[in-house]
Amino acid sequence: MSEVIDGKKFAEGLRQRIAQAVTDLSRQHRITPGLAVVLVGENPASQVYVRNKSRQTREAGMESFEFRLSADTSEHELVGLVERLNNDPKVHGILVQLPLPGHIAEEKVVNMISVEKDVDGFHVENVGKLSIGEDSLVPCTPAGCIMLLKDRLGDLSGKRAVVIGRSNIVGKPVSMLLLRHHCTVTIAHSRTRNLPEVCREADIVVAAAGVPEMVKDDWIKPGAVVIDVGINRVDSGEGKGRLVGDVDYEKVADVAGALTPVPGGVGPMTIACLLRNTLIATCRQVGVTVPDCIA
Repeated sequence: MSEVIDGKKFAEGLRQRIAQAVTDLSRQHRITPGLAVVLVGENPASQVYVRNKSRQTREAGMESFEFRLSADTSEHELVGLVERLNNDPKVHGILVQLPLPGHIAEEKVVNMISVEKDVDGFHVENVGKLSIGEDSLVPCTPAGCIMLLKDRLGDLSGKRAVVIGRSNIVGKPVSMLLLRHHCTVTIAHSRTRNLPEVCREADIVVAAAGVPEMVKDDWIKPGAVVIDVGINRVDSGEGKGRLVGDVDYEKVADVAGALTPVPGGVGPMTIACLLRNTLIATCRQVGVTVPDCIA
């Protein structure tokens, strides 16, 4: 049976370190990091996510600025709000919750956010810096994946990694981060030929395809570390739903050396890394060294 990689426990420890660093920053420099979260519309999942972000932001000792806009808010109005937040010295990080209503161009709005305040790491400049190995604000879920891998494996250098999924949010950035840690990386996807064979070569498998339980036990090399990014709701009978990942957990757990569960694996790391990005952004904006404790 594989080791369970407890993302919930790791995220709790990271949040505690962030909270202490925020306290130190406030005491030594009289600066309190501020995170602004903008929600447009009434998507139920987004509402829960924004509520959790705001709560954990406050618990970390940061200022939380929450903006809830109606679904018929115009693109012009949203861009205007982003511009005001860009110019607000109390706001060090800005996140516009995706998805946005169809009449608003997501790419335009994301790239209107100041690159220094782009705590989601989605701005084209941050994406470009990540791809060429420069310091940047890194997307939160990929950053969380790497932290869990380093905690389990230590040095990732020389490991063979397969990333299943090529999205701009997870697949591509986590691949860039793995390369930064000197892994040999294969990006696989729905059109990859002989996908199970490709995966069996890997010491690390990151599953981020959005397909429930697609990764089976015979896809995994014995002892490999498996990071399951998928969050899928499936029918468990009698109209009841349950959350599953992209990995068939019960079967893969008999083969893998270590495996993240769903829920409780990568998910809790996303908000913790958002707070980490906000602290990093704050330190860089005010010219203070980023604390080693959140590295």
